[in-house]
Amino acid sequence: MKRFERLERIRRMDPYREATEIYRLSAAYEFPWDFARALELALYRTYAVPRIGGLLAETAELTDRTQKRYDDTSLLLDAVVEHGFGSDRGRTAIRRINRMHRSYDIPDDDMRYVLCTFVVMPKRWIDAYGWRRMSRHETVAGTVHYQTLGRHMGIKDIPGSYEEFEAFLDAYEEAHFGWDEGARRVSDATLDLMASWYPRPLAPLLRTATLALLDEPLLRAFRYPLPGPVTRAWVRRAVRLRGRAVRLLPPRRTPHFARQNREVKGYPNGYRLEDLGTHPVPGLRGCPVRPADAD
Repeated sequence: MKRFERLERIRRMDPYREATEIYRLSAAYEFPWDFARALELALYRTYAVPRIGGLLAETAELTDRTQKRYDDTSLLLDAVVEHGFGSDRGRTAIRRINRMHRSYDIPDDDMRYVLCTFVVMPKRWIDAYGWRRMSRHETVAGTVHYQTLGRHMGIKDIPGSYEEFEAFLDAYEEAHFGWDEGARRVSDATLDLMASWYPRPLAPLLRTATLALLDEPLLRAFRYPLPGPVTRAWVRRAVRLRGRAVRLLPPRRTPHFARQNREVKGYPNGYRLEDLGTHPVPGLRGCPVRPADAD
């Protein structure tokens, strides 16, 4: 197989009817490392919205059980990508996602914004750091995949195109990014988790490198000091060089799904999708369930 042969295959596919299959080829074959980093960044960005970051701090899921929350989110989203919306495992994952979200009084706009991060951040990351830019077919297919997920989650007024997703995300962040003490705790716990995946002496360097990859509105929302321009330039250049190196390698012949990521550490003996995620009790540990929503 030649380096661009899979891209040629993707361009022969229908990005609307075969959206999830195209998304699977991109995420599991073409850019598995990049998609993992981009979706980490997508979820991380949401903490800078005080309503979201504050709620996550109240539940303590991302401060007390950070690794588990990371694992569960990755595995549930991954099951839909790997097996499809119509599969038993895909439907089980969506039921688990919906049951968790129904336990909290989450505004529709916040749900829509989180969905936007899943659509927009992979393209932005890959265009900046991937071994090639994301094709239009892949962009449309990723958009359709998450539109489908959003409908399964009951999200209203889902944007109709990638450009609409991007415009909504940018406008929402401009209007809602801000300081929240609880959100900062969630952010710190997430950065600590990312550093924990590598040898301890590297932790300060990894934290600095991670902050150098974040944009200024995000850093200001958490009140982190802005990394110096030289640090930002070197870190971003290093990640771009990684993409150029990958371009020289033979194309991947077997898929790599999120469940295979070395960062997913919480289930060495396996897991059941129906057991993943939170199982909140109404009125306990930051679970603001309205009586009509109680399961």
